[in-house]
Amino acid sequence: MKRVRAIEADALRHGKPGEVRADDAALSLRFWGVRGSIPISRADSMGFGGNTPCIEVRVGERLFIIDAGSGIVPLGLELRDKRVRKIDILLSHLHHDHVMGLFFFKPLYEPDAEITIYCGNLDGETAEAPLRRLFSPPLFPITFDDLPAKVRFVGFKAGETLTFPDGLEVKTHPLLHPAGSTAYRFEAEGRTAAVVTDVEHRNTGPCEKLCGFLHDADLIVYDAMLCPTEYPSCRGWGHSTQAEGVALCERAHVGQMAAFHHHPAYTDAKLEELERIIAAMKPGSFLAREGQVVVLPRRRAVAAHETASADAK
Repeated sequence: MKRVRAIEADALRHGKPGEVRADDAALSLRFWGVRGSIPISRADSMGFGGNTPCIEVRVGERLFIIDAGSGIVPLGLELRDKRVRKIDILLSHLHHDHVMGLFFFKPLYEPDAEITIYCGNLDGETAEAPLRRLFSPPLFPITFDDLPAKVRFVGFKAGETLTFPDGLEVKTHPLLHPAGSTAYRFEAEGRTAAVVTDVEHRNTGPCEKLCGFLHDADLIVYDAMLCPTEYPSCRGWGHSTQAEGVALCERAHVGQMAAFHHHPAYTDAKLEELERIIAAMKPGSFLAREGQVVVLPRRRAVAAHETASADAK
């Protein structure tokens, strides 16, 4: 079976906006923010980018936004200019680095915009109450009641499958992180991508339930914030390492990993070194860069004689 899957699979396509044709995409991801904890602005770190987590996920042309870190601010400008008015934001959790960009997300200030914010780490409760506390004086001068856009909040328990009005489904899974976090799995036309942040690995090895959730995915975006040598002093913070991400991919038969949630102290040179290590451990894996587009093209049909040949081997 693994050989059949290898014959079917096309390489992921990488690039910057406008450089990668997405018209045959089953799934695509665009990274708007890849840093963890705090945004940074240093000349030695702009190759990978300084905004906190935000990922644009397209299932065909259908838009989802994962997290609302500072990276959602430039995304909001693009969505406003393109007049995208129906937006689903899927929050992994509510730590500041994952919601700090909402204050300046331009579609919130458009009267014809409809924005739904999903959150799965509050035991079924919505994110409305904590986000209302953020959007209130003295923390911020504008309240949700002042916003022109129509904002709706949806709560669920991580582990449930989200079903959207257009029939599309997104699977979810709870993650080990202070106050919890939620992973999301997207499937379309034989392709699978998952976003797994923020998460701390277990000392006993890859979590079997998480492996089941990720099984046979083409790509996972994984919280690889820490180096193995740094992890012991950061135990309990809710983050993982590059090596543990690779081990998870191997156990779950995942095709490739995009390391994510980069440490704010890491320079481009440091991250490039880590990328070489990850690529050697699991070829095709990489560190996510701000502005990078990754396309998972529709899976090719496999000819009958190729399938038979692969099965024979």
